[in-house]
Amino acid sequence: MFRSVLVRSSSSAKQSLLHRSFSSSVPERKVAILGAAGGIGQPLALLMKLNPLVSSLSLFDIANTPGVAADVGHINTRSEVVGYMGDDELAKALAGADLVIIPAGVPRKPGMTRDDLFNINAGIVKNLCSAIAKYCPHALVNMISNPVNSTVPIAAEIFKKAGMYDEKKLFGVTTLDVVRAKTFYAGKANVPVAEVNVPVIGGHAGVTILPLFSQATPQANLSNDVLTALTKRTQDGGTEVVEAKAGKGSATLSMAYAGALFADACLKGLNGVPDVVECSYVQSTITELPFFASKVRLGKNGVEEVLDLGPLSDFEKQGLEALKPELKSSIEKGVKFANQ
Repeated sequence: MFRSVLVRSSSSAKQSLLHRSFSSSVPERKVAILGAAGGIGQPLALLMKLNPLVSSLSLFDIANTPGVAADVGHINTRSEVVGYMGDDELAKALAGADLVIIPAGVPRKPGMTRDDLFNINAGIVKNLCSAIAKYCPHALVNMISNPVNSTVPIAAEIFKKAGMYDEKKLFGVTTLDVVRAKTFYAGKANVPVAEVNVPVIGGHAGVTILPLFSQATPQANLSNDVLTALTKRTQDGGTEVVEAKAGKGSATLSMAYAGALFADACLKGLNGVPDVVECSYVQSTITELPFFASKVRLGKNGVEEVLDLGPLSDFEKQGLEALKPELKSSIEKGVKFANQ
């Protein structure tokens, strides 16, 4: 349904979509975006305004939110938009939210590692999650703020301290890795990208990102060299954008798109749409690591089921073992930070 807002263009399609948008069968859903005036937050706010499943769009940031809310609020779609600015208004921004999306923090600049991001963004995430625990403890939380491998464990620890941790409701958004894997694979396989699916497992940084091209559909007969190169390009996708923007930003537009896709899947799950499956970084027992990205079935409680990894190629098995130490270290780093 979310895609249909972007794709369908005939007037009759628009009319039927408008009718459906205001249909009483669509539940009221409040979505809060924390960091809504930033590089990811603004296009994400736009895309969520276009989603007919959203009835109330709450935009929060430490500055400039009234302008973003006024701008997005003029768009003639279902949701009402309110902007909130500064810590004093965070409670109002979160109250009654069904879904909270967190793109807050600083973006990666050239030469900056995800570890460099850690000290700034970890503190921001810690404060925001303390507020979520207080003002909308039952909301689904979609974590975009990097490094996701550490910020999700931080959020979990903060929620545990508040006595309201529900592992089914906390998600690290790894959808951009899936989006990139699909795009790059379609280009090499010479198949329509809209028909492509590629699961991506592990984490959300460098070598921890492991696309499972052996499970890609439709299957294409690509050489091992091509698959190795595709894997590397998917892992380095963020760096590719940072370098191409030459110090002027990071992956904001593609991340906003990926964040909106995953949020849409979460809303569909909440609304009882069956068989909504997406990859996400969640609390997991499918490996020995406490958090891991894999395919997840979404439902009315958030995570309904964490699906197993399926058959892996030898190359993917090696990649899985290679990523574990780094992912383990990132998780431990987040837990330690949250408990300081």
